[in-house]
Amino acid sequence: MRSSHTIAAVSAVFDDVNLVGYGGLEPVVRLAERCGLPDLVSAHVRISGAANSGGANPTAKVLSLVAGMTAGADSIDDIGRLRHGGMGLLFDGVRAPSTAGTFLRSFTHGHNRQLHAVHRAFLARLATATHLLPGATRTAFVDIDPSHVRVYGAKKQGAEYGRLKGKRTLHPLIATISTPECAPVIGPVRLRRGKAADVRGAQSYVAESIAVARQAGASGTILVRADSKFYTAEVVAACRRGGALFSLSTGINPSITAAIGRIPDQDWVDIVYPHPIEDPDTGELISQAQVAQIAYTAFIGRPKRQQVAARLIVRRVRRQNTEAAQGQGELFAVYRYHPLFTDNPAPLVEAETTHRQHAIVEPTIADLKASALAHLPSGSFQANNAWLTLAAMAHNLMRAAGCTASAFHAKAETTTIRDHLIHVPARIARSARQMVLHLPDAWPWEHAWQALFTAVHAPPTAVLT
Repeated sequence: MRSSHTIAAVSAVFDDVNLVGYGGLEPVVRLAERCGLPDLVSAHVRISGAANSGGANPTAKVLSLVAGMTAGADSIDDIGRLRHGGMGLLFDGVRAPSTAGTFLRSFTHGHNRQLHAVHRAFLARLATATHLLPGATRTAFVDIDPSHVRVYGAKKQGAEYGRLKGKRTLHPLIATISTPECAPVIGPVRLRRGKAADVRGAQSYVAESIAVARQAGASGTILVRADSKFYTAEVVAACRRGGALFSLSTGINPSITAAIGRIPDQDWVDIVYPHPIEDPDTGELISQAQVAQIAYTAFIGRPKRQQVAARLIVRRVRRQNTEAAQGQGELFAVYRYHPLFTDNPAPLVEAETTHRQHAIVEPTIADLKASALAHLPSGSFQANNAWLTLAAMAHNLMRAAGCTASAFHAKAETTTIRDHLIHVPARIARSARQMVLHLPDAWPWEHAWQALFTAVHAPPTAVLT
């Protein structure tokens, strides 16, 4: 590919008032409206002192922020991308970045709880209106994982030197909801200070995550998966109170080591991975391992009512001695052990495989960090907390749009959905009181875009409650 030589000169002028850079925002925003996002914001978000704090008309500001994030905004100033060309013809009430920033800085902890309620209800409505969580009436997974977002401002509230050595961070906690048939959507989110322990507030957070999954239509079995930082009696109790199963990595301690030592040699089952996986300890790719299980009572140092009897499933991988002399034989096998504690009743190999699929949460976090969560843009902690919740809402909205567009986009990353379905230029034409969007000829994803557009403009088939 090279520039055309049939034209002697090229010039550029920014003067087309009927052209928009994000033609896909029209059906996506309409999908949000059909699922009641404006009504939810109007009903739940109440910011006092609106005349002075920027809290007036929160509905327009929330929709402007969500639409901006859907279009790729990762800072408050980026919301200005909604104010170009013919966007004013497609949308009413687009707010300026300065207005959006003032609005976010108006938030307190209580206002964020209001916004969380909007996020939960909006996810439930998206799941009702689209094929967002297929199979949730049978099995659903709730995956909980902490993350760290590096920040640079010296006055960022809550930013501390935490897990990332020499880097100041804020510490979001993210839960995803998925089924064996779909990509994850984002459930509850919480923002903590940089040094906050991963397990801080985990009991209430797990309970909230299970409730949100139920609200989104997960009426069947729910399995909560998490890493060893969440292996606590409180987390297990929260799972059981919520009617969910648990699958938690345990790490190695003397009690776990003793239990592993009691597993008979003949109980170890060989497993071969069709695709090599990364060893969490060494980063090496491994293609075979062994698994076994044993009955185990956890938290024996706690009162008897808090002790839990379930299965300890252990995967072991042979440790390779890379320093052995050439031709030197092996005196005895040495293994690395990866135990998990679960009440999942599935067969041994299936239960262990299902637990390892907890890693599905990592691409979702990476997806967030490649878009709206690339920055936490404000100096105010509560403004950044609101930004995190809005980023989760934008993520779920794009997931719902992808599910409506095509089977491929239903499982694609949100960056792909944005490139294929939203970042498509369009020219607005008006005739006989009708508006027509003219999009590029031979757009590779035309059929998926048309499927989304047709679905959101069709008469509603059911009334959302």
